[in-house]
Parts: sequence; structure tokens; C-alpha cells
Amino acid sequence: MKRIYIFTGKGGVGKSSVAAAHAIKSAQDGMKTLLISTDMAHNLGDIFEKKLGKNIENVLPKLDIYEIDPEYVMENDFLEFTTYLKNMLEMGMQDDQSFGMIPGMEELFSLLRISDIYQKGEYDRIIVDCAPTGETLSLLKFPELLSWYMEKLFPIGKVGIRLLAPVSKKMFHVEMPNKHAVNDIEKMFLKLVELEELLKNREVTSVRIVTTPEKMVVEETKRNYMYMNLYNFNVDGLYINRIIPTDIGNDFFNDWIKIQKEYISQLKESFAALPIYEIPWYDRELKGADNIQRIVDDVLMDGDVFEAKVITERESFSQTETGYSLSVNIPGADKDDIDLYQASNDIVIKTGNFKRNIPLPNILRTYEVAGAKFEDGTLRIQFEKGSDEDDE
Repeated sequence: MKRIYIFTGKGGVGKSSVAAAHAIKSAQDGMKTLLISTDMAHNLGDIFEKKLGKNIENVLPKLDIYEIDPEYVMENDFLEFTTYLKNMLEMGMQDDQSFGMIPGMEELFSLLRISDIYQKGEYDRIIVDCAPTGETLSLLKFPELLSWYMEKLFPIGKVGIRLLAPVSKKMFHVEMPNKHAVNDIEKMFLKLVELEELLKNREVTSVRIVTTPEKMVVEETKRNYMYMNLYNFNVDGLYINRIIPTDIGNDFFNDWIKIQKEYISQLKESFAALPIYEIPWYDRELKGADNIQRIVDDVLMDGDVFEAKVITERESFSQTETGYSLSVNIPGADKDDIDLYQASNDIVIKTGNFKRNIPLPNILRTYEVAGAKFEDGTLRIQFEKGSDEDDE
């Protein structure tokens, strides 16, 4: 089966080099491979020492690379939709203000482009060098969030929009989308649903985290693993980068080596369920395919490095003696930081700065949250039948 591998990590940990090494290894295995950058600070061109344009380019046998320009994608694939957004937002701006795209929208178009490429089936493996983890988390949860809003806010259809357009413009100074924009919105909605299913299909998409053995990076890596699981992404690999060799023979590095060992131990304890790859600190900058090959030779020669692994189960509903139970995996979460509540037909789970709305199946629309328990990294929410008044 054709697969997608998403590499992410805190800025500066070397995720682009690790992603590039996987792309080279994949091509050497005879798989037609595409290495994509969605990071606005593109550096694949620097790594492969090649000037890149707006389209896919070949760099090695069976290996193509692509630095996505989201504005170019928007202008070519969703022109009517983006024009409508621009006109709508500019109506509420002063003359001296300029239009700016909704935060996260540019990155969303990058994901939609990846989905399009995957659906065409031209590549055996698509390897994605994502933005730093904070931005990646916002990006990966955006399709689910926007799909949820579009389901709630866009049920009136083309006829309703045509009838409401004059009223909305006159009374509320809001311009309704024209029929071309509506077609684009409908197309985007279908693409969002398709994209969400693709990213959360554990037989297709793997998320892999790159980290380094440093205090701040380790703590952020733990948090991001927790958030990735909250949103149901299958994280199936951890890469500890820039490990100083213990036989370096220089006393200056002894304290650093000792500190790194402590944090490597922490990472191995926290991520015991994942395959863990250790990448040494190299004595030269990793530029050019020959230098990236060092990571391939030292770390990625294991035959199952591309094997699809399901580490945690998806969220699941199950029937109990008194009702139903919802299980959500949030490994590494702090029990005291978890908050949940029922809002209309959704269950809302919040931890830290992240919140997720999980739609309830129709059968649970007359049920209420009766309790919740968090243990062994899994949140279990119990639903029981509502009051008699709800049944009448």
C-alpha cells in the first residue's frame, strides 16, 4: 500500500535532514518517492544543493522533491474560494489595512495538495518535512476543526445562499459567496473530509517525531506526543538526533555526554512503546546527498524502518452494562490538566492549550456523561441514559 510519512519536531532539531535521509533510503529501496516540505522556511533545496521552483523536481533516481508554495496552490486550485474570503474579510477592514489569509489557511492548502498527490497514486511513498511541532499540531487538527464548522455552518445549500445574499449584504454588510465560490466551498469540504480520513488512516499515514537530548526539547516532545494521540494520529517512531559519541576522546564533551545520557534515558522511558532510532552528532554540516547518506548508513539500514506500525488504538465506543463508554488515548497527559464537557452533540476534551470536539454517534444523543476515569494513558468516559424527560 502507498504510504505517507510525516516528520515533525521542535525547530532546529534536524527533522529536515532525517526526512531527507528516509527519502534517499526509500528511493534506494526501489520505491518511487516524493519528499515534500510544508515548512514555510523551506530548506530542501539547501540540503540537496539545488535551486527549486514551484513544481516537483527530480534530484536522484526514483526521488523527487517539492517545496510547496501554498499561495500558488490557492491561486491555481481554489481561486473562487480565496477571492470570496478576501472580499468578505476586506469589507470589515479600513482602507489602510491589507488582506491577510485566515491563520492556518495557507498550511491547510499544503496538506490538500499532498492529499491530491497521494490520490493520483504516482508515488509509492510520500515523505513530508513538516513545520516545527507547534505549527504542525495546529495544521494537522485544522481539517477536523474546519470540517466540523462547515458541517455546522454550511447546511443551507446553494438556494438558501442565493436568497440570503441580498439581505446579508444590506443588513449585516456580509457578502455571501457566489455560485462559483459555493462550488469551491463544497469541493473544499469534500477534500477536507478526504484529507482527515487520509491523515488518520493508520494503514496509510505515520507521524514520526525528531528530537534531541536537551531538557526543553524533551519536554516539548512529550507534550506533542500527547497532543498527537489526542487528535488520533498514529505516531510510530522517535528519532533522537545529535547524540555525541561517547568515544569522542575530548574531555570538553564529558559533561555534555553525561547530560545527554540522562535525557536519552528519559526519552526511552517515556516512549517505550515506540521504535526509537539514535542518530549521532556528525562532524560536518549535512548538506548534499552524500552527507545525508551517512544517516542512512548509520541508522536506517534496518529493513523494517518503513513498516507500518499501529502503536495506539483509535478512539473507540463500546457498550457497557449501564450505557456506553468512549476510550481516548492521551499518553503522558496529567490527570489534573484534563477537562471535558458535553456540548450539544459533541464531547469536548481539553488538555493544555488544545481542545478537541468528538461528535457523538446518533445512538448517544439521548445519553449524558456519567463519569470519567484516566489511567494508563487512556481517558474512559462513561455515558448513561438521560432523564425520563429526555425520552418523552
